[in-house]
Amino acid sequence: MGFADILETVGSTGKFQIIQIFLMIFPIVLMPSHNLLQNFVAAVPDHHCRIRLETNGSRYVKVTDKLQTVELLRVFIPLDQEHQLEKCRVYSSPQWHLLDLNKTQGNRTEYDTQMCSDGWTYDDSKFKATVVTEWDLVCNQKSLKRIAQSIYMAGLLTGALVLGRLSDKYGRRTLLLWSCFQLAVSGTCGAFSTSFPLFCFWRFLCGVALSGVIFNTYNFAVEWIPTKIRTSVVTVMNYSYTVGQLVLAGIAYGIRDWRWLQFAVSAPFFIIFLYSWWFPESARWLILNDKADVALKQLKRVAKLNGKEAEGEKLTIATLKSSMEKELSNNKGSYSVLDLFRTPVMCKTACCTMLVWFSTSFSYYGLSIDLQGFGVDIYLIQVIFGVVDIPAKLVGVYTMSHIGRRFTQGTSLILAGSIIIANIFIPKELQATRTAFAAVGKGCLAAAFSCCYLHAGELYPTVVRQTGLGLVSTMARAGAMVAPAIRLTGDYIPFLPMATYGGMAIISGVAAFFLLETLNVPLPDTIEEVESRAKKGAEKEKEQKRGEIPLQETHIALMKQTV
Repeated sequence: MGFADILETVGSTGKFQIIQIFLMIFPIVLMPSHNLLQNFVAAVPDHHCRIRLETNGSRYVKVTDKLQTVELLRVFIPLDQEHQLEKCRVYSSPQWHLLDLNKTQGNRTEYDTQMCSDGWTYDDSKFKATVVTEWDLVCNQKSLKRIAQSIYMAGLLTGALVLGRLSDKYGRRTLLLWSCFQLAVSGTCGAFSTSFPLFCFWRFLCGVALSGVIFNTYNFAVEWIPTKIRTSVVTVMNYSYTVGQLVLAGIAYGIRDWRWLQFAVSAPFFIIFLYSWWFPESARWLILNDKADVALKQLKRVAKLNGKEAEGEKLTIATLKSSMEKELSNNKGSYSVLDLFRTPVMCKTACCTMLVWFSTSFSYYGLSIDLQGFGVDIYLIQVIFGVVDIPAKLVGVYTMSHIGRRFTQGTSLILAGSIIIANIFIPKELQATRTAFAAVGKGCLAAAFSCCYLHAGELYPTVVRQTGLGLVSTMARAGAMVAPAIRLTGDYIPFLPMATYGGMAIISGVAAFFLLETLNVPLPDTIEEVESRAKKGAEKEKEQKRGEIPLQETHIALMKQTV
């Protein structure tokens, strides 16, 4: 008898599980609103240098009329290679003769130009205000926009490093409560930032908190549900993230001011923080951390909610300890990241999952955080990127449930990488085709991402599950943090970012096939259990190969006789 049997006794698919999963959907729906918020709060509207007319005094002129733009701005601002107004340069002195449109205009290089010195004028028809317009993050300062996203991702990385370990030490519920509260407070404060460095600081804290929300939410679900419905539950949670992408598009479309948008996606976490007090701590974690008395109370509470109060009353502390005697005897009580590399199977698992998570996140956010680069309406492309996840994850669910986690993980990554690289060779004129390819590649990465959480949660044993997920989450956040920086290389070598994203996805897809299959396998509780399962699996494969040898020899002998 193990924990799965205990859970079955108090009701493994009852009212409690339904309420728990329902309440956990809301923070997952809001996750994309923070991960992908940069696309909208840091959107770059059309802009050009602010011009100044010299009369008796100096006054700044903002030109909005199209005819005036053609006739007046042309005097002050040169045209770029696409015959559009330069965004970062002005003539050193006004070229009034250019007002005469009947004259042949010389090449823009014939006149001296200089960088903008009086600020910029922004088109506010699509975005009322963004952090870019607030602090002029354009031209020489445009890299700060990507740095802001990297700082947020650094927060996610820090959260994965710190909160995963703390969750194993202090419990899933405690860290979930703290993470929700921190996200609500830091997100709200970020909406009232008075400077760009302060905005980055609050975004960093948002990233730290969201990291805690992510893996504690998923692990709460994994540790309170039975193996038979684990895939279905994680699928519902993954689709909630997809719905969240569509919700973000709707909220951003309705709120065009970055401050109110930041506040709108942060304030709901105050409500999530309040109702999260209802969640019971993971009974599995409590038993393995010598808190069987608390676990007994939680299990009886669950039994009562599931209509199995009589069965719950029969449970005792002695029953819990005896049912998990093997796990408790192997539990050292304190584990570190080093324990993930001490045994052969765990070491291989850790290395492969680290690469898979890094590359999946690296490629996913490389495509998702620069939607303006696709040349399509930003709200439309956000909807397209959200909708494409629906069939992609549906296929992923089918293959995860019928073929296996390993096949789904590896195949989706290799396919995504191949599509991303193929997109490099599509001419820029075929914008619709390029966008379609990018959407399909992003869908494959979404399927891989949804498999990541389930597969890794099943690969790592309970005693180090949060530590292991913290480690791979760290790699995922590192990949997400590096992704914006790789985008900057496109200014020098246009195809390099996509080639890098695609290449890493293919390499990690190959690595995924070296992981163990966990389809229909109960969650392991100890490292020894993982090693034992791997050993039995290897012996089984050897036996199958031995059984094939006589058949092969018989076949060869028959061929010789025929000859």
